[in-house]
Amino acid sequence: MSIKSARLKTGKSVGTAARQIGVSRAAIYYWENGAFAPTAKNLQRLAKCYGCSYDELLEESAEDVEST
Repeated sequence: MSIKSARLKTGKSVGTAARQIGVSRAAIYYWENGAFAPTAKNLQRLAKCYGCSYDELLEESAEDVEST
């Protein structure tokens, strides 16, 4: 599951996720598009916000590979 697919699965907007995690919307976009990687602390916050493990956020699924 990618960071973006985890967010979409929860139905959260980029703005909502950014507010809940305490980062800018740009940071969420950068992480979702692979321009930058979240810090370990932010990865934990993402996992908590999206209700998944941080390992799941780092896994690359077949659908994630096909969309790139």
